[in-house]
Amino acid sequence: MPITPTEKIWMDGELVDWADATVHVLTHTMHYGSGVFEGIRAYPTPDGVAVFRLADHIRRLFDSARILMIDVPFTEEQIVGATRDVVRANGLDDGCYLRPLVYLGYGEMGLNPLPCPVNVSIAAWPWGTYLGDEGVANGVSVKISSWRRHDANAVPTAAKSTGMYLNSSLAKVEALKGGYDEAILLAQDGRVSECTGENIFVVRDGRLLTPPNSDSGSLDGITQDSVETIARDLGIEVSHQQLIRTDLYLADEAFLTGTAAEVVPIRAVDDRPVGGGKPGPITQEIQRTYFAAVRGEIDRYKDWLDHVD
Repeated sequence: MPITPTEKIWMDGELVDWADATVHVLTHTMHYGSGVFEGIRAYPTPDGVAVFRLADHIRRLFDSARILMIDVPFTEEQIVGATRDVVRANGLDDGCYLRPLVYLGYGEMGLNPLPCPVNVSIAAWPWGTYLGDEGVANGVSVKISSWRRHDANAVPTAAKSTGMYLNSSLAKVEALKGGYDEAILLAQDGRVSECTGENIFVVRDGRLLTPPNSDSGSLDGITQDSVETIARDLGIEVSHQQLIRTDLYLADEAFLTGTAAEVVPIRAVDDRPVGGGKPGPITQEIQRTYFAAVRGEIDRYKDWLDHVD
C-alpha cells in the first residue's frame, strides 16, 4: 500500500522533516538485514487518539534487539515517549500506523555487526486496511506457499528482524502472482507456521486453534495474544496446537491476525472454501470485539490503550 507522507519522523532523539529522514548508502542494515522493527497502530477513541498495546510492542522491539545482540541506545520508556511524540507532532488524531526501527548505521562494513553504530527511528502515517476492506468484510483467499518458514535454529524466528522478511516477501509475491491475497508458510517439518506477516487461527467444533509460536517458527503476535484474550472472555476455548495443511482445508472457520491486517477472515485455502466460504460466526464475533476494543469502546480492554495526550 502506498505511504502518505506526514510532517515529522523521529530519528535518534530528534524530530526531523519527512524528506530529511535519510541514511547513507553504506548503512550496514541495508546490506545485511541486521535490524529489528515493530508495526504498531494508533486508533481514535472517545478519549482521544491512543496507541494500541504500545508498551508491549516496544518490549518486543527490545527483545528482538537483545536476540540479535544489538544494544539500543535508548530505554524502553524513552521509545514509548518518542512514539507518542511522533503521533502528536503529526496531528494524527484519526489514527495511524507506526514503524519503530532499530538499525545498524554507517561506519562499518562486513559481516561483523558488533562495531556498528546503532540508530533508531520512528515513522508514522495514515494507513488503511492492509488486506483491503473487502478482505476484512468477506474474507481473503490464501495459498500454501512453496517457500518454507525459517528454521528457528537457522535464524531466530522469535525476533522481528528486518532481513528475515525476505522469506515473507517471496511467499507474498508468489501468492499475488498466483491470484491469491495472502500466503501461508509451513515450518521445516511441514506443519503450519504463519502467514507472511500474520498469525493464523482455525475454528473447529467451536474451539479456536493456533500453532505454537516457538515450535512452528512463527512470531509471538501481540494481536494474536489480544485475540486469544478476547476469545476466552467470550467463552471460547483456545489452544496452541500443531496444525497441518488439511486442518486448514477442513476447518469450520479460519482467520489471520496482525497489527497491519488486524483480524481478517480466510474464505479459501488452496482454492478450497473454508467452511461455507464466508466469514463464520466466531470469526465475526471476535472481529467485532477486537475493533471495538482498539477504539476504546469496551471498558475491560482499556488498559491496552496508551493515550497520546
